Amino acid sequence: MNRPDDRRLEPRSPANMRGVVIAPGLELACLILDQSGSGARLRLDRNLALPERVVVVDVVQATAVEAQVIWRKGQEAGVKRLGAAASLRGLVPSRLASARAALMRAGGR
Repeated sequence: MNRPDDRRLEPRSPANMRGVVIAPGLELACLILDQSGSGARLRLDRNLALPERVVVVDVVQATAVEAQVIWRKGQEAGVKRLGAAASLRGLVPSRLASARAALMRAGGR
């Protein structure tokens, strides 16, 4: 179902999962609308400016992925994954400690 003007390298699949966007000084609830192997489309809880790099936490899967914000339109944002998703269960690297804390506050396990 790719449209001729669709420039995505990989097809998106619907997700509709709860998430949290984290950056220094920012923790914002979001909905992960759809995702592909290389990125995701998010609907943010509020229309706030995002830094170029963020961590996106998938509350349902208890995972976090570092991402680059590629585009913004209103409360939606497109992000490009910068690496593989890391589990937030058990011990986590110190760079993801704030993501694990945000997961716990969001009701994840």
